[in-house]
Amino acid sequence: MRLAIISDIHGNFQALQAVLADMDRIGVDAVVSLGDNIGYGPEPEEVVRALMERGVPSVIGNHELALTSESCFRSLNPNPRISLEITRALMSQESLAYCMSLPVYLVLHAARFVHGCPPDSVTTYLRNPSDTRMVGIFTSFDEPMCFFGHTHDLACYAAHGQSYQAEEAALKTRVLAPDCRYVINPGSVGQPRDDFNNQAKYGIWDQQKNTFAQRAVPYDVQKTVGLLKERNFPQSNADRLLW
Repeated sequence: MRLAIISDIHGNFQALQAVLADMDRIGVDAVVSLGDNIGYGPEPEEVVRALMERGVPSVIGNHELALTSESCFRSLNPNPRISLEITRALMSQESLAYCMSLPVYLVLHAARFVHGCPPDSVTTYLRNPSDTRMVGIFTSFDEPMCFFGHTHDLACYAAHGQSYQAEEAALKTRVLAPDCRYVINPGSVGQPRDDFNNQAKYGIWDQQKNTFAQRAVPYDVQKTVGLLKERNFPQSNADRLLW
């Protein structure tokens, strides 16, 4: 089983198309999304339709949750709130209903999938955790692998028994130790905030080879930027794509 894990597409259909084409070229058996398929980006309807047509299972992200939760909506900063209001107007009722129906977490293919922080948080960030916190996180779920998003950054944490280590993020194929459990963030497809480049990020978990390949895919950033301007999204949404 070769499983592709995508996250934080954020309405960036140009980035998603490039990632899907990369998957089709390489060959994967299944795809799972870690949520925040909408928000920030100018083509939310196209993104959601593509996921629905491919039958890609997805968990709910905080931007989907903010469609129905007033408290979650108000917790967003001003520009994300403006972006979500524009996003809502660009989407069909069917796509909105799909976004609002997504589960908080999934357990598929012997792995757990969550948007924010294991075991089941949609809104909590997992960034630079303490040793004590990571021990608690690893004991909060039973699966050998857990994939999360939300931070838009690459991350990999490995646990062996009661000890854990944060492994260096890298654009490479990582060999997974058979006696370890892992919590991995594959980065963002549509609005990466890692230290490598502004290409679309996703990962491929090869269960047979026991590897995780971190992928970075170029896409037409300028087209997305142009659509953001045309559809009156905040300028900061475009600026984050152009670094």
